[in-house]
Amino acid sequence: MTDRTAIVNPVKGKYPPQIGGTAIIAATEADLQMIARLAAAPLVEHRNLYMSHLRIFANEDCRFSLVGPVIGAPYAAMILETLVVWGVDQVLFVGWCGAVSVNVRAGDLILPETAMVDEGTSGHYCGPSCRLSFPDRSLAGRVEEALTHCGADFHAGAVWTTDAIFRETVEKVRHYQENGALAVEMEVSAIFTVAAFREIAAAGILVVSDEVSDYRWRPGFRMPAFGDARKKACQTALKVAGDSG
Repeated sequence: MTDRTAIVNPVKGKYPPQIGGTAIIAATEADLQMIARLAAAPLVEHRNLYMSHLRIFANEDCRFSLVGPVIGAPYAAMILETLVVWGVDQVLFVGWCGAVSVNVRAGDLILPETAMVDEGTSGHYCGPSCRLSFPDRSLAGRVEEALTHCGADFHAGAVWTTDAIFRETVEKVRHYQENGALAVEMEVSAIFTVAAFREIAAAGILVVSDEVSDYRWRPGFRMPAFGDARKKACQTALKVAGDSG
């Protein structure tokens, strides 16, 4: 029988931070800064975490952590493992994605209900045959409610997670279009898989930054709609974390 016992494990450390039960993971520096600006709870601690920033916010009503930037499935898994050993039991990921579906445009928001595994990290947690991962249904439901509360229109459905941003080929885009993917990004399936393995809740919010649905790259980073969607995603994350600022 195969022994899948890990030899190297995340370590709490001698002086672990008091980060609270909820963590927001921001893929980009821009969203990390926006969430920090929008937070109503005061910043009580700021330290480095690997190649990212860890910020802890707290008041009488809530305590939560914010980590970022975090790019790519392996690094997202490393961050998540560390947060779990420090006591986090729910994680909300805020990231950017490229539209794969012809019905999705730059500046839209996506609530991932399924993530198609095209990255190498998930297989270390759920087996090499793992092809799909899922958010925690209860947490995803809370995200949906918060999106609605923040006045955000959004798509809900499947996303495709890849390791290779520059190998989103015509063949692959067609394949994932045919299988119902709304968008492509680089972290969600691994976050869902690792969270399920560690028995914590995870969900995500994605902002559509560009489009590849017609097999050409159409960036939308400078569109006003993209900036508006980013703000709604960040506000939603804070509401789920218990900070209504």
